[in-house]
Amino acid sequence: MKIEVLENPEQALIDFLSARIAEFNWQHWEVSERLPLAIQVKSDKGEVIAGSAGRTFGDWLLIDTLWVSEELRGQNIGNDILAKMEDTAKKRGCNKCLLDTLNFQAMPFYQARGYKTQWVQKGYPKSGCKYFMVKDL
Repeated sequence: MKIEVLENPEQALIDFLSARIAEFNWQHWEVSERLPLAIQVKSDKGEVIAGSAGRTFGDWLLIDTLWVSEELRGQNIGNDILAKMEDTAKKRGCNKCLLDTLNFQAMPFYQARGYKTQWVQKGYPKSGCKYFMVKDL
């Protein structure tokens, strides 16, 4: 056996390890499917100018990203995207949502839409905070 520290690991190794842990998890999860979910907003030129990505499994919608281009911020596009993510998740049988946001990102945005801070990781990555937020759908 040889243990190596890899300062710049190949993406193939990272993917392999992720696949192995996912394989293990699926053997023990009480749900058998996890479905990706995304929303995109495109300009008239076909460029993505806003969107969100996440996944649903069991009772949960997990939102990984929600981004709105600078020129569209403040026009309720983020609100519309979030509502569509939540509505789609509800149609898939989800009744809760989990997401995280950093101290300089969108905590007030999510709070205004009913999300509650469940846990705060202070000192992330150094002097900031990461907020884990949940909402009953």
